[in-house]
Amino acid sequence: MKKILAFAGSNSSTSINHHLVVYAASYMTEHDVKVLQLHNYAMPMYSEDEEKKGFPGMALGLKQEISEADALIIAVNEHNGSWSAFFKNTIDWLSRIDRNFLQDKKILLMSTSPGQRGGMSALEFGKNVLPRFGGEIIESFSFPSFYDNFSIETKAVTNETLVLGLNEVLSTFAHRI
Repeated sequence: MKKILAFAGSNSSTSINHHLVVYAASYMTEHDVKVLQLHNYAMPMYSEDEEKKGFPGMALGLKQEISEADALIIAVNEHNGSWSAFFKNTIDWLSRIDRNFLQDKKILLMSTSPGQRGGMSALEFGKNVLPRFGGEIIESFSFPSFYDNFSIETKAVTNETLVLGLNEVLSTFAHRI
């Protein structure tokens, strides 16, 4: 049994990426999964001046959570074709604490959005950036048109094709970690 840490890169209390993470985490029944909400790990905007004051306790706490996990499930939200400023700031702090804060971590990287591209730009950005910090992207999945294909009430994917695709990705990830 592996320890999996799951979170969305959003600070929104109504994050659709968080809903996707919770769905994915529920699939990992043979592993120990902990789901975090990153808005509980608020940090000041990164700058050299802020770093001179010391690392924020929340950044150190999140770094510790990541170091204790064998694998990560991350759903990145998209703002203007990239990660949100909130998630970028989180990554900036973590990488200043330890450049290789994702060393040896297996990652399932996902994204969703209300649009047909499903946060594809943020997903591709993440696939290029996260390995720089030592992580290995095992699988990735872009979930399009969230509100058309997911029921928040039942916490389930409603589109059969997406159910099959996402479950295949989740199964592959579960077996490769």
